[in-house]
Amino acid sequence: MALQSAGYAFHTLEEYCDGKCTEEKYIVLRHDVDLKAQNSVCTAEIEHQLGIRASYYFRVVPESNQPNKIKRIAELGHEIGYHYEDMTICEGDTDRAIAHFEQQLRHFRTFYPVRTICMHGAPRSSYDGKDLWKKYDYRTYGIVGEPYFDVDFSQMFYLTDTGRMWDGFHVSVRDKIPVYQDEWTRQGLTYHTTDDIVEAVKNSTLPARIMITTHPQRWTDRKMAWFKELLLQSAKNIVKRMIVRKQR
Repeated sequence: MALQSAGYAFHTLEEYCDGKCTEEKYIVLRHDVDLKAQNSVCTAEIEHQLGIRASYYFRVVPESNQPNKIKRIAELGHEIGYHYEDMTICEGDTDRAIAHFEQQLRHFRTFYPVRTICMHGAPRSSYDGKDLWKKYDYRTYGIVGEPYFDVDFSQMFYLTDTGRMWDGFHVSVRDKIPVYQDEWTRQGLTYHTTDDIVEAVKNSTLPARIMITTHPQRWTDRKMAWFKELLLQSAKNIVKRMIVRKQR
């Protein structure tokens, strides 16, 4: 609500790729539904009440790929996309991976005419999902956008709750924009908590064009669920730090 009050318009990734983000200040809002699909339904309903459309990217795993919940989110007017991890599922076999991609894309298109996709980071996997497109072209499947390829981050700031914090890029294996991250840091554009972001909105120091990515399984007002997520993510961050150090 703070962003709306400050005059930010909200758009889906599909709208961004179609050139519909023409306002001076706007947010491209994306949600990666990794787990706990019901949390995404709750988020989608709140956004609908606020007049906000967002992009929801679903994985093929049962914790995410729940037809009734996908249908409900689509009915609320949100964009549905495929959160692909075909290279990991097919153990790096690109021919198997593209066949799997085609199959899953057909599945998600039964809920929405999917036109954008987004790679699932899968930090513990040795395969980078984006490598599939070194051999194949997603545009041949009617896909107009993949954020890691089709968003101009020289003109758009990136915020993600990866690592259960807004400045978790230092523990992120793949959900980061390394080309611009150092420059954003030099400009002081780092925010640890949601309160930090709200304060920047109030002070008019937040960039005018932003992509925000959240993982709705992390967001809850139930104390036990919140504490469990805290413990699990803290443990994950230790592993992710080790992976990042090995990559350097």
